[in-house]
Amino acid sequence: MSSENGIDPTVPPSGDGCVECDAAGGWWFHLRRCAQCGHVGCCDDSPSKHASAHYRETGHRVIQSYEPGEDWFWDFATDELYASGPQLAPPVSHPADQPVPGPAGRVPANWAQSLR
Repeated sequence: MSSENGIDPTVPPSGDGCVECDAAGGWWFHLRRCAQCGHVGCCDDSPSKHASAHYRETGHRVIQSYEPGEDWFWDFATDELYASGPQLAPPVSHPADQPVPGPAGRVPANWAQSLR
């Protein structure tokens, strides 16, 4: 992976949760961070799949997991997983005390039935 892939390690993440889910009062399973602009969106296992929608809308192809303890990258354009890449601006994950799925108070009791 290189800067030709649109990675900007200086851009901070857009927040602690999925931008679109937060705006709509929704919830997510896992979070992904755009390595180009910092947009935080929910993963494709989440009901709304905002991280991949961000790729389709912007062409920003590389994301990094935004989960504590995970630092892998995914390239939507090539469907490739990268075990490592450049260090992105902090923070590198949502707060460790934020539940998964999250956020607290917005996850339905039957959340597991809503996935995929």
